[in-house]
Amino acid sequence: MCKIFISADPASYESRTRSVRLHGVVTSLRLENLHWSVLEEIAGRDGMTVAQLIEKLYDELVADRGAVGNFSSFLRVCALRYENLIAQGLIPRDAAIPIRSLDAEHVLDRLQRVPPAAARPDDARQPRRTLN
Repeated sequence: MCKIFISADPASYESRTRSVRLHGVVTSLRLENLHWSVLEEIAGRDGMTVAQLIEKLYDELVADRGAVGNFSSFLRVCALRYENLIAQGLIPRDAAIPIRSLDAEHVLDRLQRVPPAAARPDDARQPRRTLN
């Protein structure tokens, strides 16, 4: 099992710091290269730069929650959530389809109805049996 994960390119989990401007204030964000890559894909789908995507996410998070806690962790979760939603078939893999064109309420409603095990193949849900 672990070989699937440990064979990842070490460059993908190296951290990189980027400076971004959020409403005129420069801040530094440190994420792993793989997270930056996923954020670039998300931004590209809507014709934005990563900096524009980050500012939009920040603004919408503040508007919805009133505050921002650990923003770097939030961005990591955004990247993971994006990949998870694609894996579950809740958003299209086709990067030519903008995220903004999707009905967010519809995606979230469908997400509520997908049982966690539904995304796994049947054989992955079966416990392994060992012979004595």
